[in-house]
Amino acid sequence: MLKRSPGVIAGLAALMLTLAACGGSSGGTTAGGGSSSSSGGSKAASGKVGVILPDSQTSPRWEANDRPLLSAAFKAAGVQADIQNADGDTSKFGTICDGMINAGVKVLLIVNLDSDSGSACLKKAQDAGVKTIDYDRLTLGGGASYYVSFDNVAVGKLMGAGLEKCLTDMGKTSNVNIVYINGDPTDNNAALFKQGYVEATKPLIDSGKYKLVGDQTGKWDEDIAGTAFEQLYTQNKGKIDGVVSANDTMAGGIIARLKAQKLNGKVPVTGQDASVAGLQAILAGDQCMTVYKAIKKEADAASQLAIALIQGKDASSIATGTVQDTVLKKDVPSALETPQAIYKANVKDVIDDGFWKASDICKGAVVAECTKLGIQ
Repeated sequence: MLKRSPGVIAGLAALMLTLAACGGSSGGTTAGGGSSSSSGGSKAASGKVGVILPDSQTSPRWEANDRPLLSAAFKAAGVQADIQNADGDTSKFGTICDGMINAGVKVLLIVNLDSDSGSACLKKAQDAGVKTIDYDRLTLGGGASYYVSFDNVAVGKLMGAGLEKCLTDMGKTSNVNIVYINGDPTDNNAALFKQGYVEATKPLIDSGKYKLVGDQTGKWDEDIAGTAFEQLYTQNKGKIDGVVSANDTMAGGIIARLKAQKLNGKVPVTGQDASVAGLQAILAGDQCMTVYKAIKKEADAASQLAIALIQGKDASSIATGTVQDTVLKKDVPSALETPQAIYKANVKDVIDDGFWKASDICKGAVVAECTKLGIQ
């Protein structure tokens, strides 16, 4: 056995501490454990998956649903996972990305904040030999290895059709003024959602039954969306009959402005995400519908894909479709799940699916409505 001087030993100890710090960056959640009995040392590091979530503000789903679902799936498979949230900060997103690549993740799964910062991260990962998965949002120009999401054009079509249904149920079938409050233009999903609800409402607009009198971004923000709607409401002298809101968070801001005019429930507003607030607004009669995306299915597909890549298995049975990266003009192998329209009559479907508990939703003013609908 070779002898080492105290100085060398101290240097090695310092190096080991540095490497340990790189592998456990701030804010992460490790799933799957790192005990030597399961997959010790370098083998565990080479099989690690990194997950970067975007924020906790634009939708509650990222922390309430995606994080625990992904963490549980990786833990069950015995795969180490570092799950962190960029908190809406592109600089933090880049720092987390660099840290995960330097820590030796084998697969990197990201929800981008925008295509520029997302692409920069994906390209660094690919240069390091890391397989990449775009989760929920496709990073245009990023060249991800795979994409897992919902059929987002179909999500938008459900919103457009939902608005028509709600207006028809109210007896409003002609001389109808509608507005679009779109998601963040830096998010490719926002463009796909809009494509869907434009396609759904175009025949009604072309026929003259509907008139589009406003088309603004709410940037996935409740206050920005509320202000955008209020400005359109003023510009149109209060003549707005229906609103396509691209998610529940923005719908909340719009409904607050309608309440100020005592018009909540009289002007149908769509949404998406089946959030607690969104479902409660539907039960209260303030929001006409939302789109439920069974996040468990999306998280299951993403985790199964990541695990297959770590294990060196063929992923074609999981990513059975393709979505085009319109910047690279390249089809990305994709796993796409099917969304569902939710109205007051079928809010129970979301509860029965285990997405939320009845106790999460049935509080305060909506308790009676829950009882009437058999939500327990």
